[in-house]
Amino acid sequence: MVIRNICCIGAGYVGGPTMAIIAYKCPDIKVTVVDVNESRIKAWNDEDISNIPIYEPGLEDIVAEARGRNLFFSTNVEKAIDEAEMIFISVNTPTKTYGLGKGKAADLKYIELCARQIASVAKTDKIVVEKSTLPVRTAEAIKSILDNTGNGVKFQILSNPEFLAEGTAVQDLLNPDRVLIGGETDEDGSTAINALVNVYANWVNRDKILTTNVWSSELSKLTANAFLAQRVSSINAMSELCEKTGADVNEVAKAIGMDSRIGSKFLKASVGFGGSCFQKDILNLVYIAKSYGLNEVADYWEQVIIMNDHQKRRFASNIVKTLYNTVSGKKIVFLGWAFKKDTNDTRESAAIYVADDLLNEEANIAVYDPKVNEQKVLADLDYLGTRSSEINEERVLVSENPYEACKDAYAIAVLTEWDEFKTYDWQRIYDNMKKPAFVFDGRNILDGEELRRIGFVFKSVGR
Repeated sequence: MVIRNICCIGAGYVGGPTMAIIAYKCPDIKVTVVDVNESRIKAWNDEDISNIPIYEPGLEDIVAEARGRNLFFSTNVEKAIDEAEMIFISVNTPTKTYGLGKGKAADLKYIELCARQIASVAKTDKIVVEKSTLPVRTAEAIKSILDNTGNGVKFQILSNPEFLAEGTAVQDLLNPDRVLIGGETDEDGSTAINALVNVYANWVNRDKILTTNVWSSELSKLTANAFLAQRVSSINAMSELCEKTGADVNEVAKAIGMDSRIGSKFLKASVGFGGSCFQKDILNLVYIAKSYGLNEVADYWEQVIIMNDHQKRRFASNIVKTLYNTVSGKKIVFLGWAFKKDTNDTRESAAIYVADDLLNEEANIAVYDPKVNEQKVLADLDYLGTRSSEINEERVLVSENPYEACKDAYAIAVLTEWDEFKTYDWQRIYDNMKKPAFVFDGRNILDGEELRRIGFVFKSVGR
């Protein structure tokens, strides 16, 4: 089966970049990305390529190359579904905030809406690909909806989880460690799997394309993120012990990272992990384990989240304690708001929760992030519902200039590891701050000795 027309429902952090790469590498396939969010589609189609809604290094060039040739962005969902042989579902699957499974289970209402829309529109056989991160056996639910439409159309459901790291998504897509495709094990399922294999084989070596049954594929995604998050929480747990004993967490991480059985990746101590996947996927895993009565398994994985939350609260508490047990009325600068560098994604960013704690202590927060605007910062704080929007607007200032942001500040907190922060004129910043001037490096990226020489009181994680 040769695929000539692909539709992707969802133009977000996964759907947009993934489809851009497919279009870029497969010029003979028409790729249409659809979304009901008109402003988002308008941004993807903006003549000024720098205005596309997702920031990823290298993405602008990829979109510019393929857009209008075989890559299209549209709000006409039904037309795209009707024309496509293969439909990717890449919509949001947030953690439920209501009802059964609140706070842990994935909210699948958008997935179900997609399935029902596909079922109502499709007139020819379709391959439906799960691209969103989903709980195990979601494909079964999607197939149940699609197979009971009564219109005679046959559907094959594939699981094709993404393993992107935001900030390096383009390179992750161009040179993936592996591509995982799960599907039914019968003849029709194998045909569908091979159709997707052939799409990726345009640029990925076939020995890196793994095929499994659909359940293994779904669970592999949750397991991968759980293992990675576990490493971050493990080294962060040790960072607190390092601070008490006089050890240096960077030296500890280097020593254990050289053990080939462990490796060095994801052993960087920090204020905590964020992003759309780690917390959501672990909570999903916790919910699944509990639903099968595996309470010890659930408790084990939930501790990874507990440790991450503790690390964020500890960082905020350390700022308050160091500033003489009060930050009331004091200007605290946040350098960085995105959950990591090289992305404008702020979902579950540590900065949000550190800011919330400091605002509860009546601090004034000034924020500078090279890719995150004021509207997003305030929306993130409003979403928590801790205080009114008016108070957040009054107490939080978002600046477009880091030096202006730092002027008259009592302390600076580095919450995102943007490379540019290391190149600032820190003497200039120091000269314009209140004294004593404090720097809290939540990402361990600054030269502490140099900042202390200038005159800063410098604090980092795990040292």
